[in-house]
Amino acid sequence: MVINVYIGSHVSFTKDKQLVGSLKEALSYGANTFMFYTGAPQNTNRCDIDNKLTEEAFKMMKNNNIDSSKIIVHAPYIINLCNEEKFDFSCNFLIEEVKRVEKLGIKYLVLHPGSHVGLGVDKGIDNICKGLKKVFESTNTSVTILLETMAGKGTEIGRNIEEINEILTRVNSKHLGVCLDTCHLHDSGYDLTNFDEFLNQFDVLIGIDKIKCVHINDSKNTIGSHKDRHENIGFGNIGFDTLISIVYNDKLKDVPKILETPYVGDNPPYKYEIEMITNKRFDKNLINKIK
Repeated sequence: MVINVYIGSHVSFTKDKQLVGSLKEALSYGANTFMFYTGAPQNTNRCDIDNKLTEEAFKMMKNNNIDSSKIIVHAPYIINLCNEEKFDFSCNFLIEEVKRVEKLGIKYLVLHPGSHVGLGVDKGIDNICKGLKKVFESTNTSVTILLETMAGKGTEIGRNIEEINEILTRVNSKHLGVCLDTCHLHDSGYDLTNFDEFLNQFDVLIGIDKIKCVHINDSKNTIGSHKDRHENIGFGNIGFDTLISIVYNDKLKDVPKILETPYVGDNPPYKYEIEMITNKRFDKNLINKIK
């Protein structure tokens, strides 16, 4: 089957197999793109990048018609540029992560903007802008950092496109873009049943060309709940038809779509969800098939 959309999922990245293992896992799901962390998202443990494995992976990508420019890396959660107590740590670790992504030959790094933990939105945004400027000044990188839209849980920054826009405007770097997350947008209060209207708002404020990745997730929550709990495609409050309309929206046809939906028991759902998406047909028995 020819897939006329860039669709993939989160995959693993291990010390012994690295990018080769990530690619093989993605291919096993029927994906034509993927996203990974270069190490555990909750800690600083990182293996050295093996250039031979990276070269092997890029040869495999070419043989399997995988566009390497559509592959995404996600920055670890422990980076929080808002937090003044951990500001230097977050900047330095993000700098090292950018260097790793560049060494892997990947173009995009998704970053949660951060949580202000009581400092207030204005101060939080100040710190994010300061941190991102430091990162770009320290790396002179070709990697583009994508700020992810957030659900607004706790003191998260990026709960609306106005906050994202303020960061983009103040940092003013060609290496800064946006990653949309459907669950986060829904949970933050955006009605995705009229996604074109949202894109029009986004285009006026920021510009659609800044969207370089979309995380495709259903939501366990009602709209505006600010909870950020992902659900499998078609089994949540966003719904299959709405998510399909986003995946296949012509304005984002060249943007990679990445699934971050929950495992069913111990099993990844991605092969089956990608099948549903490529067939544009919801399978209510999906969960039973995965079990």
